[in-house]
Amino acid sequence: MSLTDRGFPLFLTFDLDAETMWTARDPNYAKRPILMSQGAYGWKVGVWRVMELLRRYEVRATFFIPGIIVEQRPQVVEALLKDGHEIAHHSHTHAWIVNLTPEQEREEMQKGFDAIKRATGQAPRGYRSPAAEFSPISLGLMKEYGFDYSSNFFDDDSPYLLEIDGETTDIVELPFRWVLDDAPFFQYSIVLPGRTMHPPSSVLESWKTEFDVLYHEDRMMMVGMHPEIIGQPSRLVVLEGLIKHARDHANVWMGRCDEMSDQIRPRLKAPR
Repeated sequence: MSLTDRGFPLFLTFDLDAETMWTARDPNYAKRPILMSQGAYGWKVGVWRVMELLRRYEVRATFFIPGIIVEQRPQVVEALLKDGHEIAHHSHTHAWIVNLTPEQEREEMQKGFDAIKRATGQAPRGYRSPAAEFSPISLGLMKEYGFDYSSNFFDDDSPYLLEIDGETTDIVELPFRWVLDDAPFFQYSIVLPGRTMHPPSSVLESWKTEFDVLYHEDRMMMVGMHPEIIGQPSRLVVLEGLIKHARDHANVWMGRCDEMSDQIRPRLKAPR
């Protein structure tokens, strides 16, 4: 049985970290304008290039955005909403959860939640943690704040319902893996890990191969990207190439995480 009525789910998601990709590691990086300019590329150039591409292919997607970026760049949020994209929770300052006290983590959750609700008029429905990290209280906070879906774990190629405190919830987990993230291939900065420069062709080959296997197995594909990275000219070719490759296959649905998880949830609950 297919996961959705509209076919194989291909999730194209974007983490608009902007400057927080650097400042979350060290607040003193804010004093280094060239480092900050690498993050600013995301909201100044990259996200607009990504939006134009999605508009051309009539794809609506989900953008996970830290609350502070939501507050600082209202013009970006307004444009995303106008194009029908979803704004989802990605903390407030992108601070690494493993370095926070429980009180600080709750503050990050609350501030990011409030920023998105003010900007969009509704509470965020999905959550993705900064730098793919959780603490012992993270799952409980997700349940407390009423999220409908999560995109955090790396343990499957198919969606499933999260178990929290020994109970199966209605929160749909949309797992991904580092091979489906643009940062390990393209992130280059003198102060961040990685420092790689893969040719776009090799990344497109990897993602097309991932798609082919997951499509054949009737699973799902979650791609996580960053406008400051994938929004650069040569890297955008990878995203467009993946979209074209998917369009060559029957019954592929590229859409927002909230809409797609709503279709997936009843099928996951049925065996119960």
